[in-house]
Amino acid sequence: MNYSNYTLPPSSVGLPGRNDTNSSSVFTHEVLPVLYALICAIGLILNGFAAWIFFRVPSTSGLVVYLKNILVADLLMLFSFPWRVVKDRGLGGSYLELVVCRYTAVFFYIGMYTGIIFMSLISLERYIKIVHASSCSGWPCSLWVSSFLQQVIVARCLVLLSWALMLLCMLPNTLLTNKPAVEGSSCMDLKSELGRQWHKVSAHCAVGIFWVTLVLMTFCYFSISCQVYRSYQRVNKGRSKAKQKSNQSIFSLLAVFIFCFVPYHVCRVPYTMSQSFNTSLSAQTQFQLFQAKEVTLFMASFNVCLDPLVYFLMCKAFRELFLQKLSTSETINGIPSVTHRVSTSNL
Repeated sequence: MNYSNYTLPPSSVGLPGRNDTNSSSVFTHEVLPVLYALICAIGLILNGFAAWIFFRVPSTSGLVVYLKNILVADLLMLFSFPWRVVKDRGLGGSYLELVVCRYTAVFFYIGMYTGIIFMSLISLERYIKIVHASSCSGWPCSLWVSSFLQQVIVARCLVLLSWALMLLCMLPNTLLTNKPAVEGSSCMDLKSELGRQWHKVSAHCAVGIFWVTLVLMTFCYFSISCQVYRSYQRVNKGRSKAKQKSNQSIFSLLAVFIFCFVPYHVCRVPYTMSQSFNTSLSAQTQFQLFQAKEVTLFMASFNVCLDPLVYFLMCKAFRELFLQKLSTSETINGIPSVTHRVSTSNL
């Protein structure tokens, strides 16, 4: 079995030449590095500004707690981009290969999949607040459960648990990548035998996290859509339009999730099968699968540029601070202080 391109792409960006597939193309070594450098620059600006705003927003709801931790996960992903750009350009030699395989690729996947977990927690929080709380109004026990799950302390505990699980799953890949790097070696060549087996386990866990999140988000947002529609039918048209416009911002998270992560994980299925099993696929077909995997991985990485839009649409306190910052560039006098201006309520 060829492990060099088995799973997590930054750790498998080594060339799949062992399968007689030439991945040394203009696209992967000339175009993609430029695109990654571009989203790295844009992402640093957007997420830096988002961090500046969130630093001034108190964590008074589970939603804010989850959004802040998505920001941390995105910054972890951004940290890995410069290393990937330099490596894909063929610079740095075997030492940089070791740094990328052992450290930055692992950080990238910790950030990406922890962010996916937080997206699932946001979806669950929105479902509880919009659907469950209104449907169980006659049941005191259910209301208590709903109120308990929306507490900030519960959100913080879930965040700590999520980070701990992902670190436990992914960090051994760093420790078990312990062989010396030589020119032309792939990331799997740098792992011990135990490291290769752990790599497979962590890869399957990561993919499982995605598919569980996809199912959970589908259920939550379908239920939210039904609840919004029923609300539209009950209240007068003017009020309903305002409420419907407010609730539509919630679906921005689902749109970002589908655009960024679904193509990559769908593409992984045939690619991983072609690398893991004896298949009759031609070298050209395997090369095309590799290219498709790299394109969809870039789409997943583009998530760091779209998440600030989610913060703006979903978090009222973030949106108010952002608009206030824009207004200060137009006028100097007569603006209330941040402390009195910002509302900590969220959609």
